[in-house]
Amino acid sequence: MLELLNERLRRMARHGTTTIEAKSGYGLELETEMKMLRVLHRAAKAAQDDPTKQPIDIVSTFLGAHAVPAGKTSDEATADVIAMLPTLQTQKEEGRLSAENIDVFCETGIFSAEQTRRILDAGKACGLECNFHGDELSFIASGELAGDVGARAVSHLEHVSDAGIAAMARRPTFAVLLPVTAYVLRIAQPPARKIIAGHVPVALGSDFCPNAHSMSMPFTMNLACVAMRMTVNEALVAATINAAASIGRSDRCGSL
Repeated sequence: MLELLNERLRRMARHGTTTIEAKSGYGLELETEMKMLRVLHRAAKAAQDDPTKQPIDIVSTFLGAHAVPAGKTSDEATADVIAMLPTLQTQKEEGRLSAENIDVFCETGIFSAEQTRRILDAGKACGLECNFHGDELSFIASGELAGDVGARAVSHLEHVSDAGIAAMARRPTFAVLLPVTAYVLRIAQPPARKIIAGHVPVALGSDFCPNAHSMSMPFTMNLACVAMRMTVNEALVAATINAAASIGRSDRCGSL
């Protein structure tokens, strides 16, 4: 898994990327979720030890609540994810992993807003920042929830409401827009112009995953301008300083 990750990191570096947020979320049970976070930790440490071999800094995010496993209810899955947090905290204290954020796929039929709140609150109690999926496939009041829990960032937001934008503007919470994902899934693009007009800072991400195979931030920026009608300057800011700030790294990258 580490070898596969390192090859992908080298490909991202060739597109100009210097820092990424990477998530777990493809195990959905304790052992595999922690293994993914430990692999990210090892790759991040390699970048610190010898940037010539692994040139990308990594911020890792715990996404145990990416889906509801087969045979479980969403309430059972919520309890399972919360129960993983003490192990995550212990392994972090032992220096085996370095997760900084907690993510939940807050979506109709997956994790409700109330279940998402419970998971995010438990993550905050462990010192994790809230940085979650929201309002991607349907409206579920993720922007409003982000304002309530003081989230650092929310990704997707294709169906964010005006009230959600206003709630996100209060902290402010970063809107991490993923135009490649909407393009690949053939769904409506996030309302970037409305979000910007609502004084919510916008960041851009490639969302490299099984649904969206692009590792190119230049392509992401191009699509943001074409499909979401962002200006070139807005896309540049969103892919650099705002992207860095959305993962707590604006003090060390994203600007000269």
